[in-house]
Amino acid sequence: MINKKKITENWFRELRNNICSSWLEIESKKGKGKKKFSRKKWLRNKEKNNGGGEMSLLVNGNIFEKVGVNISTVYGKFDEKFSKQIPGAIKNENKFWASGISVVAHFKNPHIPSLHFNTRYIETSKGWFGGGMDMTPCIKDLKQKKYFHNELKNMCNLHDKNYYKNFKKYCDQYFYLHHRKEPRGDGGIFYDYLDKNWEKNFNFTQEVGLTFLKMSCEIIKKKINKKWTKKDKAKQLIKRGRYVEFNLLYDRGTKFGLNTNGNVEAILMSLPPLAKW
Repeated sequence: MINKKKITENWFRELRNNICSSWLEIESKKGKGKKKFSRKKWLRNKEKNNGGGEMSLLVNGNIFEKVGVNISTVYGKFDEKFSKQIPGAIKNENKFWASGISVVAHFKNPHIPSLHFNTRYIETSKGWFGGGMDMTPCIKDLKQKKYFHNELKNMCNLHDKNYYKNFKKYCDQYFYLHHRKEPRGDGGIFYDYLDKNWEKNFNFTQEVGLTFLKMSCEIIKKKINKKWTKKDKAKQLIKRGRYVEFNLLYDRGTKFGLNTNGNVEAILMSLPPLAKW
């Protein structure tokens, strides 16, 4: 019998390493001085030994204003109230195991959109994959948006012809600021509770990660030398304010992390270094 937990945990770590090394290669091509990711391990509870994670953070780079690439594997028990929101938790005496990777990048150049990606595997009495990615520009670029969605559609079609349509719709509904009646950005894909075929779902989740890495590098490289103005920067800071509002009010990962006693610094890694209202 395959060790699903170990396989997924190892994959998220491998993907973390590939994203960090690829982005550092891009970062090193502009400006002076070598930047690197600082890594910091954390534990949920040292006494109970119920998992933890590792943050990889790069701040104030030549291209990346702030980027976090976090991995975690946590386990233990949900509290009674939160268990009711998680499939299979009550039948498993509130016990859970969860591993995943979470990436958020904010850039100095306002022409480069903020990028978000995460995938995860969770087990209670059930086991499922979830995750996705989305892109949040502050300056519209229809060509960039078309490229992003075409790549996602092609990738999804390799696994299931209904994935892109369904997961794009789910993303549009999820990454929406209801209090402002506006989408967070250009959308992407978002999926959850993939639980029918473990091997198929794991292969798809791997493909999502590799596609994000490929597309993010392409998008960044195309924009790193594009000129920008103070007006462009002001637009970016306003859009980042919207990003903060979504992550604090609606984001599931934020709620899950806080409800499982995760590392607050890692959970709020997604917030930009500067924002404006």
